[in-house]
Amino acid sequence: MESHSGEVQELPRPTPPPPPHNTGDNEPLTTEETKKHYHKGCPGCQLEEANQIRTGIPYLNFFYIWIIGLTSTLPIQSLFPYQYFMIRDMNIAKREEDIGFYAGFVGASYFSGRTFSSVPWGIFADKYGRKPCIVISILSVIVFNTLFGLSTRYWMVIVTRGLLGTFCGILGPIKAYATEVCRKEHQALGMSLVTSSRAIAFVVGPAIGGFLAQPAEKYPHIFSKESIFGRFPYFLPNFTISILAMGSCIACIWLPETLHFHNDGKVGGADEEEAQISEEVEAQVGLSNIEDRKAKISSDTSLKNLLKNWQFMSSVIIYCVFSLHDVAYLESFSLWAVSKRKFKGLSLTTQDVGIVLAISGIGLLVYQFVVYPFIAKYFGPIRPLRPAAILSILLLTTYPFMDNLKGSELKVLISIASILKNIFSATITTACNILQNTAVTQKQRGAANGISVTLMSFFKAVAPAGAGILFSWTQKHVTGLFLPGDQILFLVISMVAVIGLILTFKPFFSMSNALSRS
Repeated sequence: MESHSGEVQELPRPTPPPPPHNTGDNEPLTTEETKKHYHKGCPGCQLEEANQIRTGIPYLNFFYIWIIGLTSTLPIQSLFPYQYFMIRDMNIAKREEDIGFYAGFVGASYFSGRTFSSVPWGIFADKYGRKPCIVISILSVIVFNTLFGLSTRYWMVIVTRGLLGTFCGILGPIKAYATEVCRKEHQALGMSLVTSSRAIAFVVGPAIGGFLAQPAEKYPHIFSKESIFGRFPYFLPNFTISILAMGSCIACIWLPETLHFHNDGKVGGADEEEAQISEEVEAQVGLSNIEDRKAKISSDTSLKNLLKNWQFMSSVIIYCVFSLHDVAYLESFSLWAVSKRKFKGLSLTTQDVGIVLAISGIGLLVYQFVVYPFIAKYFGPIRPLRPAAILSILLLTTYPFMDNLKGSELKVLISIASILKNIFSATITTACNILQNTAVTQKQRGAANGISVTLMSFFKAVAPAGAGILFSWTQKHVTGLFLPGDQILFLVISMVAVIGLILTFKPFFSMSNALSRS
């Protein structure tokens, strides 16, 4: 008995004695047990403790995220219905054909600012918290969007849009926040709210710009020409967006911080969790395996390894090419739709363009929530990429012939075409996003999205400038020897999509590998 008892007592000696309340590996932690992991005064720990107790969906926090995502996105496309007239009224263009040239740089200035600030804002959010980054971004919308509406000089327009893109660094942090503010089982819902709020902003933004620009001309019984909205005809839509942003800024007061701050304000959480894992592993498997685990963690989060991941980088390049195509199309469409018939345009008003863009946005929402789930279920989210690209190219070939239509027939057909174009673009973008996220491990996705947003913003900055220059050139060559100017415009935009389509084939990209990962 003594010898047998001695053998039993010697077995557990290599491992430290476990706490009395944790007797099994699969036994759930009690509230008392989890308290030791929470630091007093740490906002991230307080939120985690609250989520530990409350297992339901945090509807209020999700509502704040939705409002913030909506208002921060509204300025991006709200100017497209009226930017042609805004540049015209500034008299910066010597000829009417040059308006598109100057308008292109206005659209590019926002994305140029975001290109250079995306990574610094991500670092700021990781060091000082998600909430300060979100608050500063919303404040930038209030300030610079208001100043943009009051701009009377071309340089003011460029500077205010550029500063708005620079200081509104919310895209990456709000995605991270949506997954951190809730329990793990609700993270997909949080991300979908960010996506849906941006999609709705792309509907509401152009509608606000189209209906509220030049109010003294459209609604003379409400706004006089001597009022501030008459003297600044493009102030009302931007002022309206700034008012909405003020409401979301107030909502930020109740936003909980998700980042961990331990040891006198130093950021905690990730390093501490890794140390805790290492201690547990050391107690069970020994020191040598800890070094292997640390090496693996370091390898997973290495920027160098991400750049060497060809499956990921090739999917990012495809995403950037189609992003350039989409923004170039939107810039060209808004300029072409309001240009005069003598330049092969459609002679639509800002209100007409706003209605078309709003209708196409509503059609896109219906597609995303009703039709796309069935397509993704039966064909998967990646297989529709190539058919959508081909159909988008074919659709753009019909645009130059729409100048032969007039009245309601023109508005109906251009709305249908715009809806289809948005549907094809959304299908391609969704596939590209899934390709990027499935090409990397979960630990790499934060850095991977940072690389993707930076490169995508650069391509989106090039797109409006290039499209504006091309549009201005085509208006000067309406009766070209080879093709009329408007046909060359949409031919070049289509060729960008053709390049993106070619890049989805071997040897550049392997769709079969992507399908096996998804």
